[in-house]
Amino acid sequence: MKDTIGIVAAANVAKNGPNSSKNDSKDILTIARSRMTMAISAFSETRERELDDLRFYAGSPDNQWQWPADVLQTRGAVQGQTINARPCLTINKLPQHVKQITNEQRMNRPSVKVIPVDDKGDVEVAEIYNGIIRHIEYISDADVAYDTACENQVAYGEGYIRLLTEYCDETTFDQDIKIGRIRNSFSVYMDPLIQDPTGADARWCFITEDMTKAEYERLYPNAAPINTLMSLGTGDQSISQWINENTVRIAEYFYIENEKATLNLYPNNLTAFEGTPEDKSLRSMFNKPLRSRVADRKKVKWCKINGYEILEERDWAGSYIPVVRVVGNEFEVDGRVYISGLVRNAKDAQRMYNYWVSQEAEMLALAPKAPFIGYGGQFEGYEQQWKTANTQNWPYLEVNPDVTDGQGAVLPLPQRAQPPMASSGLLQAKAGASEDIKSATGQYNASLGMTSNERSGKAILARQREGDVGTYHYVDNLARAIRHVGRQLVDLIPKIYDTERIARIIGEDGESSTVKMNPMQQEPVKKIVDSEGVIIDKIYNPSVGKYDARVITGPGYATKRQEALESMGQLLQTNPQLWQVAGDLFVKNMDWPGAQDLAKRFEKTLDPKVLADEDNPALVAANQQMEAMQAEMQNMFNMLQNVQKSMEERELTIKEYEAEVKAYQAETQRISAVQASMTLEQIQDIVMGTIAAAVDTGDLVAGAPEMRETPQVETMEQMNNIPEQGELNEMR
Repeated sequence: MKDTIGIVAAANVAKNGPNSSKNDSKDILTIARSRMTMAISAFSETRERELDDLRFYAGSPDNQWQWPADVLQTRGAVQGQTINARPCLTINKLPQHVKQITNEQRMNRPSVKVIPVDDKGDVEVAEIYNGIIRHIEYISDADVAYDTACENQVAYGEGYIRLLTEYCDETTFDQDIKIGRIRNSFSVYMDPLIQDPTGADARWCFITEDMTKAEYERLYPNAAPINTLMSLGTGDQSISQWINENTVRIAEYFYIENEKATLNLYPNNLTAFEGTPEDKSLRSMFNKPLRSRVADRKKVKWCKINGYEILEERDWAGSYIPVVRVVGNEFEVDGRVYISGLVRNAKDAQRMYNYWVSQEAEMLALAPKAPFIGYGGQFEGYEQQWKTANTQNWPYLEVNPDVTDGQGAVLPLPQRAQPPMASSGLLQAKAGASEDIKSATGQYNASLGMTSNERSGKAILARQREGDVGTYHYVDNLARAIRHVGRQLVDLIPKIYDTERIARIIGEDGESSTVKMNPMQQEPVKKIVDSEGVIIDKIYNPSVGKYDARVITGPGYATKRQEALESMGQLLQTNPQLWQVAGDLFVKNMDWPGAQDLAKRFEKTLDPKVLADEDNPALVAANQQMEAMQAEMQNMFNMLQNVQKSMEERELTIKEYEAEVKAYQAETQRISAVQASMTLEQIQDIVMGTIAAAVDTGDLVAGAPEMRETPQVETMEQMNNIPEQGELNEMR
């Protein structure tokens, strides 16, 4: 039967404590109430000042929040009469100084970069982490959460970012991680004993929401009635923190529980906790562990409470409380923590500026209007025009010129008296208050875009850098917070993406794609190859290996693209030949319609070697095969050239030999023709000349060791054996 009036719930609360199936739920709620009381006490003083800073920052001429209440009473209406009220002007200069920091952060957003930290981590998996985180930021509108936290941090000293999980849609059990915005920082009560500025070491945290009793009963119809809760709080001083006359406070309560567990070490550095399925499997393989130790396991719990009843509860998958703190200025004085932002130290200077502006307006308003001064009779007949000269635009004003000074001279025309002028001391005081605002915020004219003494661009940038350095701790604290967000995401992703799925990732350039994830596989990256060894797909397991997050601060991708377009334009203008290797990238960075289509067409005209992906094994193998084929073709070409060269040399040798034969034949015929008429001495001269010529041409090597003496002797003997003339005649 449905408990429509809450009687059953009230009975359960009275019998077993607030609505919970656990025996220790009462202890959980008691601890929660005491922690809330402690947090309110610890933050009461600084939160009061932060709230005043926020009101002052949001001050305007309509609300007059920048004027103290007692001053407004003395300067405002007296007995309901506003005729004698003094001006209370509000010229709020502080938003400009705050926006100078927050808008700089929007232009140079910190971004998370995941890196592997052990030997099992993989660079490719780290890039998958980066893509998933960008996707999470996109679907969460994380920039809104970051900007809100930064605005609160700079304005009054603290902002918060949260993480949560949601089902992808109503038809699945797959979950997505979201980055949530916390607009009201005063709704968060974090463990005041933290040391980490981001709250990474917090043991507990509340995110509260006050709602009307009617809204509470509508959202939680099965909860105990409010009257029952109030009866439970009888005698409890903290009940006013949860329930009052008109509202009920609901709190999301995160807290950490620690439990002791035995950790076993097995061969190959494998570890598992005692009693887990992994430990049983390893024990069956290795019989017994090598070492054991007692570990303190940390679990993050979440529940939604109204102070005296647990409305919802479950375990949080992550290892950290999913609330990240962004702090401005933090001081610990006498054991109490005080937090402030940019506004705190500039409040008095802003008040003085408002006062001096109001004083200047009051003095000028009370001063008489500057009248026209003339002699009696000059205005006679034209009184109406001169009376309305300040309200109507008369084309001309006439006077009577017949009034003389007694000597016949015409008196001068009427002249307006000198208008009232503000006091120089008042102007200096107002200018001094304006400079005090700049000094208190650490931002001067160059940082605010105002003209100063600097003239060169380098000097202006140097002055702007001084202003940036004076407020850089705000940007750095935000980067620390986003780094902790990244670490929580790295911790959560393997636990939320715990089933086989196709996950969406977003690249740095905003292009989206999908990857396959399998948390069951042993290796971080599994490559699917075809029969030829070409990689056709990859499957990732982000739970293998350890990864950490760091933060990169700089311009966003759109700003970088514009800068790249300008730089590439200058480079291509001076080096037109670069169009052949980078023209498609230049066109791709343009923003006009059709630029991407033109870039794709331009890409098709480039050399395939320029577009080759050196990391793709298939392309690497193809390139190697092509290089081997080119080398083989080059060898064949060289062989053909050598053969052709050898044939040409052979033909040349044959031709030279034939020429020599013909020459010897001609010489022999000549000698035969003249032999009859030659004497012995002439024949000897011819032989000696032939030998000398052979030595000169290298046909006869006279200096060789085996030819140094013997050839000469043989030659002389041959010369001595030359037949004489008579013998020759007989031989004939």
